[in-house]
Amino acid sequence: MPKTHSKSARSPAPAAVEPRRVFRQRLLAGLACLLLAASIGLWWQVQHSAALLPTSAAASATPAPPVASAPAPAHFVDERQCQGCHLAQIQDWKGSHHQRAMQEASADSVQGDFNDVRFKGEVESTRFFRKGDEFWVNTPGADGKPADFKVAYTFGVAPLQQYLLEYPGGRLQALGVAWDSHKQRWFQLNPGQRIDFKDELHWTRPAYNANFMCIDCHSTDFTRRFDAATDSFASHWQSPGVGCQACHGPASRHLEWTTKPDSSPAKGFDTPLDRRTPASALVETCARCHARRAPLGDGAQPGKRFMDDYLPSLLTRELYQIDGKIKDEVFEWGSFTQSKMFAKGVSCIDCHNPHSGQLKIAGNGLCLQCHNSAGKPLRADIDGAGLQAKDYDSPEHHHHQPGTPGAQCTACHMPGKYYMVNHYRHDHSFSVPNPEHSQKLGAPDACLGCHRDSATAKISQQFQLWYASDARKPAPSSNPAPRYDDGLWKAREGQPGASRALHLLLATSDLPAIRRATLLAELPTYPSQRSLELASAALGDKEPQVRHAAIDAFAALAAPAQQATLLAPLLDDPIRAVRIAAAWQLLQLPAAARAGLDERLQRGLQEYEAVQSALAERAEANLNRAMLYQASGRAAEVEPALRAALQRDPDYLPALVSLSQWLESQQRNAEAQQLLDAALKRHPRSALLQHTLGLSLVRQGQRPAALKALQEAVRLSPDDAQFRYVLAIGLHDSGDTNAACQQLEQLLQRHPANREARLALIGYLRETGQLEKVQMLLAELEQQNPDDPLLKGE
Repeated sequence: MPKTHSKSARSPAPAAVEPRRVFRQRLLAGLACLLLAASIGLWWQVQHSAALLPTSAAASATPAPPVASAPAPAHFVDERQCQGCHLAQIQDWKGSHHQRAMQEASADSVQGDFNDVRFKGEVESTRFFRKGDEFWVNTPGADGKPADFKVAYTFGVAPLQQYLLEYPGGRLQALGVAWDSHKQRWFQLNPGQRIDFKDELHWTRPAYNANFMCIDCHSTDFTRRFDAATDSFASHWQSPGVGCQACHGPASRHLEWTTKPDSSPAKGFDTPLDRRTPASALVETCARCHARRAPLGDGAQPGKRFMDDYLPSLLTRELYQIDGKIKDEVFEWGSFTQSKMFAKGVSCIDCHNPHSGQLKIAGNGLCLQCHNSAGKPLRADIDGAGLQAKDYDSPEHHHHQPGTPGAQCTACHMPGKYYMVNHYRHDHSFSVPNPEHSQKLGAPDACLGCHRDSATAKISQQFQLWYASDARKPAPSSNPAPRYDDGLWKAREGQPGASRALHLLLATSDLPAIRRATLLAELPTYPSQRSLELASAALGDKEPQVRHAAIDAFAALAAPAQQATLLAPLLDDPIRAVRIAAAWQLLQLPAAARAGLDERLQRGLQEYEAVQSALAERAEANLNRAMLYQASGRAAEVEPALRAALQRDPDYLPALVSLSQWLESQQRNAEAQQLLDAALKRHPRSALLQHTLGLSLVRQGQRPAALKALQEAVRLSPDDAQFRYVLAIGLHDSGDTNAACQQLEQLLQRHPANREARLALIGYLRETGQLEKVQMLLAELEQQNPDDPLLKGE
């Protein structure tokens, strides 16, 4: 039966919380900035209805035909009804990771040892025990004092099992100690980080709240149902675990279809999932849970595109290696959509049984479905162009002893990583190893990863001897595009030829959408007329992820009038993530530039605001509302939204900083200073707070104290380009130009593509007469981007 859960839920999307070193990235880039980029949209559905009105008196005398009413929306049903017709699929599903993704805590579902055992972590101690048939944990709560918490649900089965604890306000929180189902022992999910109740990664904090972070991918028909007024959840799901309707959608109309079946391929479903379904649609269905993404509302809607409900992350340096292989916990979609397999029409269910989740064929036989001696793909609708008729499962190809791990296709083409301590995940981009090239880019390589005890040069040399004849030469071209990873590396590292590489790659139409979107994010670093043209063209790309990324790139390169003209059509884009990104960016323009867009723009901004309200349990969403209110002139609503953000998470520093700055702008300096001082006492090693303090002191005219705070921010976070850039500006404005130049030089050593810092350094060096250095910096800029407006005197 459908269940409304009044207690609560936990865990990051589908069940992992990343280490502290990237947690700030998740808060700032993973969700908050995604929303601030206007990428979150409220679900909406257009209802079609017809009203047939008479056109004359004669017509009015004739009875009008009946009005066609819109069909009632499909609803979720008890899935026990599926067994009668789909017994084979049900048998595959039973016992699967999907079925057991989330289960009520019971003797049958709990694997961990709750026989009054104690696990001593690095800081906190946890006791696992039972009360009759119930499972309980004694562990420090939010106040640091040990207390008893009931285990409500299990999460997952292997290689680890997590536990969701009941917590006030309808919350379910995931314990930071998990059970290793292989080694049969308790272990800590974030080893080496000494997490206590004050830490943002403590199990009681928002990072471990499963209502928002996890349950949607571990249950069927989940909605969070957060009430901001009471700060509580009444979360609902049709059933725990991933059932039939989690993928196929609500089945009520399908049951109606079974009473009088016809030849309809949809069979009553909004999105039919069978062999006639395009591979892209099948992959988007899996992407809802198997992608690193931010939600666009409370629950996914059947029949909608992926980016109507979620915004997937790009291949950022924090999440992916420079060549696109997995780095942080990103699941499978981002890797797979980069692959040639995906481009050729292969889908997830060509390799995985969609109901059991298991591989369809063990070992290399899975890959040999397409990569075989006949050179023929598994299915006729898979593009087999480029397949070679070759025996890949032979020592002549893999150069390893048959039957050994190195002889497996996955060892070379799907190298993986461990996440959550013991969960090994394979990369799904199906990359080709190349030790020498990977070493040049600083990316991991399958060969080097296995043969750690051998000299890198020796491995590279042997690799070239084995596979030199396999290297495919590109078709002759007067202007060939570079490899994707080469081009991205040049762009991010400010290497000679960076802009040319970006331009050539973005002009390559067959590049995967997620890679084109990632390259577009680098384009504003290299302004030119060609960059502007490419960003403009991408606004009309067929892929929504590319259109979405193009909005930010175009806005950074185009004049306000151009933005208003070319972004306005995207207010009516069929994909909500794109619509809202366009609305947010248009709001940033001067009022005169967006004249005439009032009604359409207002509609887009209302959609954006509604989504933030739907995500009201998150501090990030409330900060987004505050920024929206400030940008749209709704000043009275700014402070309440910022305080709501801090109510959700008192230590969410971006909101705290924003509130401090808002209070200061309202001439409430004492309150602002008190807020900032209290935050610094709680977080004395926060570079962001030190940076904010420095800026506040600058505005107060206390330059020596300001510089001290800005220097402390750089000391605490030496790789943060913005902190060091602001310190340099402060030093220059205080009369110490030499020290400012030194800071900018250090910044460029760490971030050679930072154009803003380069231009500032050029200006300061000219002031001090160091013209030789100026010429060197200009020469480097010309190598990076020969069409830079600065070089052309624009």
